[in-house]
Amino acid sequence: MMAPYLRDHGWQVWEAGDGETGIDLTRQHRPAAVICDLLLPRMNGFQVCAAIRKESSLQDTRIVAMSGNVYHANQKSALEAGADGFMPKPFSPSELVALLHRLTATGTADETTPEAVLPQGPTSLRFWGVRGSIPAPGATTLYYGGNTACLEVRADGEVIILDAGTGIRPLGLALKAEFKDEPIHLTLLITHTHWDHIQGFPFFLPAYDPRNRIRILGYDGARASLTRVFSGQMESPYFPIGLKELPGNIVIEELKDMEFNVGKVRVRAWFMNHPGVCVGYRLFTGGGSIAYLPDNEPYLRLRVKPDTQRYAKEGSLEFARAEEQKLIEFIRGADALVTDSQYDVDEYESHRGWGHTCVDDSVMLALQAGIKRLFLFHHDPMHDDQKIARMLDYARELVAEEGGNLLVDAAREGTICELAAPDTAALSGAGI
Repeated sequence: MMAPYLRDHGWQVWEAGDGETGIDLTRQHRPAAVICDLLLPRMNGFQVCAAIRKESSLQDTRIVAMSGNVYHANQKSALEAGADGFMPKPFSPSELVALLHRLTATGTADETTPEAVLPQGPTSLRFWGVRGSIPAPGATTLYYGGNTACLEVRADGEVIILDAGTGIRPLGLALKAEFKDEPIHLTLLITHTHWDHIQGFPFFLPAYDPRNRIRILGYDGARASLTRVFSGQMESPYFPIGLKELPGNIVIEELKDMEFNVGKVRVRAWFMNHPGVCVGYRLFTGGGSIAYLPDNEPYLRLRVKPDTQRYAKEGSLEFARAEEQKLIEFIRGADALVTDSQYDVDEYESHRGWGHTCVDDSVMLALQAGIKRLFLFHHDPMHDDQKIARMLDYARELVAEEGGNLLVDAAREGTICELAAPDTAALSGAGI
């Protein structure tokens, strides 16, 4: 009964009489959606949902589970198994079609593309969250801001977000105001899953609109998959809405390669020296390149004191020098470097091995790599505006002492850095 109705409404339909056949057809055709009854012969619907969700090539396929048993526990179990929506029986065909359109956003053949929504223009980055560890709101952090890590990059027709700290909440509000009723297509790159880099996502407004497509890319967490981490922070009793219940078209992909593309933007990743699995990203765009290293501790700093054993198994001082040189080559010549500068050199001594950098090392790294503009980032939550301003003055003094022409700023919420051309960059301040 459903198949002819769906065909009449523009859908191509494949039918399966049992769960195993349904999985085979899904692998073969990679459909936009799978409609799956929970009560099936040979393999139940929960197993079908879980099997499809394990297939990396089927992450864009949406699953609608249905059942005549409308107990809340069944609905919850179906969503936890991998379903994107639940349809209780009996239902009207029009309700099913409406749900499919909401989940897949394929209701019309002329669906708005990212290029149509976002005009081509110069590469720019905007800071929405600049703190590390934990948000630091208050009267003493008003100038630089108190939200945790989140940057927005506009380049080559793409909206790319770097990390999902609490700064992603005001970013979401701004995107909604900008795009209004137009669909938003964006990519979220996660450096690692420490809480200050993901805690804002449950409050990201575009995730609640079924017209939007959000692609989340990152590497395996230290002990759990990227999907499990994002789902875990939204489970009861921590949050009232589960990740699977969000109306937006959200696809989470765990990266394996260290180089990939987001539209026309080429992206490279490099593993950072930070607890757990953590990467930095470099974005190569038509207007220049941006390097983003929010959490990193120089290997050479760890080698200074013989009582530091954390990386003893990795080898000698030569190993540390080699790793630092690899990082320099990874970011060499970038138009903008946003990097961990959490401590001054005295503070670092009591935080050795915590996975963060002092300003002295941030400046030297940028100078050695021939960076054009450096942004001190991941401000310590204990640092007020005056402290950050003093650290910025000190960083500029270091550049002058070295005879460099590096431009140095401290990352500030609302600041927009526009790369007008590969060799030039303009900076403007904008309040949020």
